[in-house]
Amino acid sequence: MDSDVDIAPPHESGGSGRTLSRGPDGVAGADEAGGLRTAARVAVQALIAGAPVVLLGGVALVLGPDITTALDDRAVAAWRTVFTAIVIQGVPFLLLGTVVSAIISAFVPAWVFTRVLPRNPALAVPVAGAAGAVLPGCECASVPVASSLMRRGVAPAAALAFLLSAPAINPIVLVATYVAFPGNPWMVAARLIASLLTSVAMGWLWIRAGREEWLRLPKGPAGHTPGASRAEEFRLSLQHDFLHAGGFLVVGAAAAATFNVAVPHSVLRLFSDSLWLSLPMLGLLAVVLAVCSEADAFVAASLTGFSPTARLAFMVVGPMVDLKLIALQSGTFGRAFAVRFSSATWVVAVLSSALVGWWLL
Repeated sequence: MDSDVDIAPPHESGGSGRTLSRGPDGVAGADEAGGLRTAARVAVQALIAGAPVVLLGGVALVLGPDITTALDDRAVAAWRTVFTAIVIQGVPFLLLGTVVSAIISAFVPAWVFTRVLPRNPALAVPVAGAAGAVLPGCECASVPVASSLMRRGVAPAAALAFLLSAPAINPIVLVATYVAFPGNPWMVAARLIASLLTSVAMGWLWIRAGREEWLRLPKGPAGHTPGASRAEEFRLSLQHDFLHAGGFLVVGAAAAATFNVAVPHSVLRLFSDSLWLSLPMLGLLAVVLAVCSEADAFVAASLTGFSPTARLAFMVVGPMVDLKLIALQSGTFGRAFAVRFSSATWVVAVLSSALVGWWLL
C-alpha cells in the first residue's frame, strides 16, 4: 500500500550532536577522520616509547667520553667475557629444553600423569616429585602443567610437588649442571637430592598445614585446545617458552657479569667467608635474577667467590622461587597462596641446600 511518508535511512548523531551523513562523501570523511586518529595515536605511542631511548642516547653522547675514561678496560673485557660465556653455554640447553617441553605440551595429554599417581596424597607427593625428572622444561612451563593436573583431579599437594621438581631435576637441567661444573659430578648429585627433598617436603607441608581457602583452584579447559592442530600448539609453545626464557637468560647473564666485575672482592668476602651469610645471599640473588633453570648452572658456576654449597643454594632456589614464578603463581592460584607458598619454599630450599651441601660438597 502506498504511503505519503518517506522511508529514509536514519541519520546518525555523533557525541557532539552533529549529524553524520551516510553518503559517499560522509563515509570518506569518517574514514579519513579515523585514519587521522589512528595515526595520531601511533605517533603518541612512538614518542612515549622513544623518549627513554632519546634520553639515554643524549646522556651517552654527553657523558660518553667521561664514562669511557672512568671505566677500566680490563673490567670491561672481563664483563664481556663472562657475559658471552654464560649466554653461549646456556642457549643450547635452553633451546633443547623448550623443544622437549613444547612436544610434551602439544602431544601428551594431561591425563597421562594422573594414571601413575597413587590416590593417597601422602604417597602421591614423592611419586609426583620423582615424575618431575621426566618432564624437561623451564619453570615457566611448570605452573600451567600443575594447573592442568589440578583440573584433572590430581591432589594439590602432588601437583605442587611436581611444580617444584620438574624444572629442577629434569635431565636437561642435570646435564647442563654437569657441563657447567666439569669434573664435579657431586654437584649434580647434590642438586638432584636437594631439589627433590625440597619438592617432597613442600608437598607434605601442604598436606599438613595448607588450607583450601589459600589456594584458588584453577579453572579452564583440561585438555588440548579444541580445533587447534598439534603442530600449531607446538609452534606457539616453543616460541613463547624460548623467547620468554631466553630474555631472562640474557638478563641473568648480564646481572651475573656485572656482579662479578662491579662488586668489590672485599664486599664479597663479607658473605663468601661465612657459610651462613653466603647461602641466604645467593638464595635471594636467585629470586631477583630469575634465570631459567636450564641456564642457571652457568650463572652459578661464574660466581667463583662463593662456596660450592652457596652456589648449590642458588641452583636449588632459582627454579622454585623467583620473581616471575611468584607472578605466575599469583595469577594462577591467587596472591594469598603465592606469598605463603613461595616464602616457605625459599626457607626449605635454603635449608635443604645447606644440609645436602654439608653432606656431599
